[in-house]
Amino acid sequence: MKGRISNKLGDISISEEVVATYAGSVAVECFGVVGMAAINMRDGLVRLLGRDSLDRGISVSIQNNEVSLRMHIIVAYGVSISAVADNLIENVRYKVQEFTGMKVGNVEIYVEGVKPID
Repeated sequence: MKGRISNKLGDISISEEVVATYAGSVAVECFGVVGMAAINMRDGLVRLLGRDSLDRGISVSIQNNEVSLRMHIIVAYGVSISAVADNLIENVRYKVQEFTGMKVGNVEIYVEGVKPID
C-alpha cells in the first residue's frame, strides 16, 4: 500500500519501495552496520547486499499513513549489537519520518550476521 500525503498543492503518493531504499541508505551510514542482508529461504544462507540493492534487506508496510519497517542487517565484529540496533532504530525512525512526512511506528531489526571490518 502506498502512503498518501495531502497539502494545499495536491496529493503526494509514496511507494513502499522508495521508503525501503531510503531506509537502507540511512542504515548503511550508521556506525556498526556493515550492510543490509538478503536471506535465501531455500538454503538459509545470508549474503551481504551491495549498495545497488539496499531495499532487498528491508520490508516496508504502510497502513493508515504509518510506516512499519523490518530490517535485516549485518553488523561489524566487536561492536555492541544492542547499541548499534538502538542507534539504527532512532536514526531510521527520525530520517524516514522527515523524508516522508508519515509517522514511523514499529522498526524491527534482525541481525543476520557479523563481519570483521576490513
